[in-house]
Amino acid sequence: MTKRVIFFDLMRCVAAVAVIAIHVLAPYRELQNSIPYGEWATAVTVNGMTRWAVPVFILISGALMLSDTRPFDFGYYVKRRLGKVLVPFIAWSVFYAYLSGWSSAGFDSALAVEVLQNSPHHETYYHLGFFYYFIPLYFVIPVLQWLMKRTDDTAWYVYLGMWLITTTLFLFHIDGPWSYEIWLYIGYLPLGYLLYKKLPINPVTVGLAVVLGGVSFYFTVNSVVELSLANGEYSVGRWFSYKTLNVVVAASMVFVLCRAVGESLSEGAKKVVSVISQHSLGIYLLHPIFLWPMKEFGWHQGHPAWVIPLWIIISGAGALAVSWLLSQSPKTRWLLP
Repeated sequence: MTKRVIFFDLMRCVAAVAVIAIHVLAPYRELQNSIPYGEWATAVTVNGMTRWAVPVFILISGALMLSDTRPFDFGYYVKRRLGKVLVPFIAWSVFYAYLSGWSSAGFDSALAVEVLQNSPHHETYYHLGFFYYFIPLYFVIPVLQWLMKRTDDTAWYVYLGMWLITTTLFLFHIDGPWSYEIWLYIGYLPLGYLLYKKLPINPVTVGLAVVLGGVSFYFTVNSVVELSLANGEYSVGRWFSYKTLNVVVAASMVFVLCRAVGESLSEGAKKVVSVISQHSLGIYLLHPIFLWPMKEFGWHQGHPAWVIPLWIIISGAGALAVSWLLSQSPKTRWLLP
């Protein structure tokens, strides 16, 4: 049990940091022809090497929920699983609709209202898009749990092989019935389970994961850079999508590495990782508040090699502190999943 806790804590911790990095570097992406090539390429490289962040959260959900052997309790599931995510999502959607009305020029109430009105089919703030494909997975998980108890491993390996083929087709713009978003996200759930319960951790599997992950990083970053240079503007194709083979491979590498090194962390490191893990979704929800001035007032001037780490620390620490404060009272604790 201890190893499992450390392993998942570490995964949540690194995923939270990577998500912040993606959002910090956003202003640099469109500056291809406005800033030195080295600065733009640095930001694009960080972006390409952190796309695994959101998929890792889905892998964690699959690993935990599909390995749960307890009888399914509909009431518990709705209240403790679905409701625990859905209710905070609604509350924060309203808050961020309000925040979206603010800019360096002041508050635009009409814009805030428009953003809120569009919330049923579009996120009110850039980071909330995650919940639009994450929440529907909660309706699929009970079905997968039921199937998991009634099928053998072979069926899941076959399914996973089919799913990986469809992520490859999607990457190269070969669309079909497999291109539906829900299908391409569902596959992360059994993948998380298989990586957790069926993959042995040894030098061979870890080494293979690192090699495949490194290859994935190379093709992801290099493809986006070459595509952008050819088009004369920032262009990613589908290389930065969360639904493509290259990102699946990178996320799997992070999963395997966290399993491999989690237990070897020092006791002090384990305590830090544990605290960050407990507030990882709070950090995810809150960090854009601290990035708002950077984006609105252009406080990202400088080389991304130091600007990105600086704002990761500022926004991450701020979000962690507010998340901790909110968790101290039952009146506000419900705001955080």
